[in-house]
Amino acid sequence: MSQRPRDTHPLTWRLDHGAPVLGIDAHEALDGYAALRKALGMEPAAVTQAVKDSNLRGRGGAGFPTGVKWSLVPMGPDAGAKYLLCNADEMEPGTFKDRMLLEQLPHQLIESMVIAAWAIQATRGYIFLRGEYVLAAERLQRALAEARDSGYLGENIRGTGWSFDLFLHTGAGRYICGEETALINSLEGRRANPRAKPPFPQIAGAWGRPTIVNNVETFYNLPEILLQGADWYKGLSLGRSTDGGTKIYGASGRVKRPGLWELPMGTTGREILEQHAGGMQDGLKLKAWLPGGASTDFLLPEHLDLAMDYDTIAKARSRLGTGLLAVVDHTQDIVPAVRNLLEFFARESCGWCTPCRDGLPWSVKLLRAIEHGEGQPGDIERLERLTVQLGPGKTYCALAPGAVEPLQSALRFFRAEFERGIKGGAQGAVRKEHA
Repeated sequence: MSQRPRDTHPLTWRLDHGAPVLGIDAHEALDGYAALRKALGMEPAAVTQAVKDSNLRGRGGAGFPTGVKWSLVPMGPDAGAKYLLCNADEMEPGTFKDRMLLEQLPHQLIESMVIAAWAIQATRGYIFLRGEYVLAAERLQRALAEARDSGYLGENIRGTGWSFDLFLHTGAGRYICGEETALINSLEGRRANPRAKPPFPQIAGAWGRPTIVNNVETFYNLPEILLQGADWYKGLSLGRSTDGGTKIYGASGRVKRPGLWELPMGTTGREILEQHAGGMQDGLKLKAWLPGGASTDFLLPEHLDLAMDYDTIAKARSRLGTGLLAVVDHTQDIVPAVRNLLEFFARESCGWCTPCRDGLPWSVKLLRAIEHGEGQPGDIERLERLTVQLGPGKTYCALAPGAVEPLQSALRFFRAEFERGIKGGAQGAVRKEHA
């Protein structure tokens, strides 16, 4: 994508010239902070309503409507301290969209977060950043200092009488911190375990106060929504999806041009894979694909013409997740591919609840045996039961249900590949010989 017109690319149009927009002067020269100045002239409730009208859904994976989420925060003169948090702990395997935004457009995040803070009347904000994103941390710290010096952060912002400051917090490297309540616990200096809900963070979050947690990409949509309007934003995906705006889609694996592209919500998987990623590498055929990171169900080549939005992918028994495709080619065995994913999630489990703590390592053990042709009769059925026992409603948070999504779909679509690894079968010896 060589051209990023402003009227079609609200997230990345400032990168049209090909270089990162790092300093505050460069950001302001491209209409930076104009949306914030407009927001500060509006009632906070009007800002929330504009976001609600835009049909912006959270881009962290769950897809919850952003404006609705904000509207749950207590307002009024007696509401007290409130917090705004940015989830920049991007540790989902196969996902790298937030890193690009943070490294190349740091002031756009700050402007967006101050807009959101004004809408909910937050008193303090934090960017919870994955610790390995060292370059992003350096650029964000520099941008925060510039914004503070220019009066966009701190006391009595732009003469409104409202004060808000924003701080960068780098995490210690745990996948579970992507879950909003585990993130809050970690920010408070506690062990990163999820909290029971309710109460939800909008009522009792960081330090027991009302808190909003949004993903990086979600925030980046806000300036253009305010400057160009909710109807314009919804029109970006007209005819493709009822979800508003654009999405940063991506592709990884054995494709010709792995990368990221800002496209209308509802763009098909086929367009992403074949037009933007250039298709599979020469000599390879698509076998299966994950539509949005490692914690989503596999889809097949016949699903490529589905719109990549939350509801459509859900009807296909998967999830849009982060919207970054990870492809599996026809030469790859599905069993080691799934085992590799489950090993990651087993390692990253916080250990707080028994199904996740014990069920994921057990799944890995069974998969490893099948991978080496040493699976026992009944192992496939045990794996199927585990996908139910670790499913939604059976664990303390969504880590384990997400972890077993690729497993349950692989069992559904590629059962024969698992059967080849059962010891004593005619095909088990074949797998073991080639292990």
